[in-house]
Amino acid sequence: MNTLREQMLQDLQLKGTTPKTQHVYLREMSNYCKYFGKSPDELGEPELKQYLLHLMNERHLSEGTYRFYVAGLKFLYRTTLKKEWVVEKIQYPKRKKRLPVVLDISEVQALFEATNNVKHKAILMMTYSAGLRISEVSKLRITDIDSKRMLVYIRLGKGGKDRYSILSQTALDCLRQYWREYRPNEWLFEGNKENTHITLSSINQIFQKAKERAGITKNACVHTLRHSFATHLIEAGTSLHHVQLLLGHRSPTTTTVYLHVSKMNLAKVVSPLDIATKKYL
Repeated sequence: MNTLREQMLQDLQLKGTTPKTQHVYLREMSNYCKYFGKSPDELGEPELKQYLLHLMNERHLSEGTYRFYVAGLKFLYRTTLKKEWVVEKIQYPKRKKRLPVVLDISEVQALFEATNNVKHKAILMMTYSAGLRISEVSKLRITDIDSKRMLVYIRLGKGGKDRYSILSQTALDCLRQYWREYRPNEWLFEGNKENTHITLSSINQIFQKAKERAGITKNACVHTLRHSFATHLIEAGTSLHHVQLLLGHRSPTTTTVYLHVSKMNLAKVVSPLDIATKKYL
């Protein structure tokens, strides 16, 4: 078991996967072993299907988590065990095409106005104004803020890619106020422990409390700020290509989802009810 774990870890490292991916894949391999009390080398396609049904029907994993676990087990058999035939017929579930939740600009403003703590406000402003993922804003360093070029440098975003996003003047003013009060050293938003950055759970709590104070009832989370950033840019006339670059999307197809929630293409459309009723007014 330890030998297999070490071998899989080496394969993951050689592929250049992130520490998070390595942790999840290795943990799921361990859970798979414990479920049957055997090494994966002794298990085949029937056992794998049985385990995946267990994940789906008994553990009730979300679609994203389930796909992540399937990817880990596929990697185990394809790369580490060299048994492609075990997983060649195992398919990912079809993605459900759900539209993202988006806040109106007035709701975003209400969120900031409901946040009095300058550090908390700076975190929320940076997340929205640069379209950052929660993991990206948590790991920002002071040196990632380029006030001369008005850019934010995002290190090793999703897929291990670096990119730049825009730096808002309003967010920069808030950051300067925050810096004068907190004086962070390396990490822009420090955690409770020395030499650590703020945790994802802390950012989630900050957002949820601000959301409650602002009276926002939508099923929104921190990632909603990123969705709102992209949607508001498109509504302001920013090209889809530029939005894709700012978000760090690999494919433009991923970015087109914001066209569906944008009011830009619907603003001039008149409901047929209004057209019909005007005839009788």
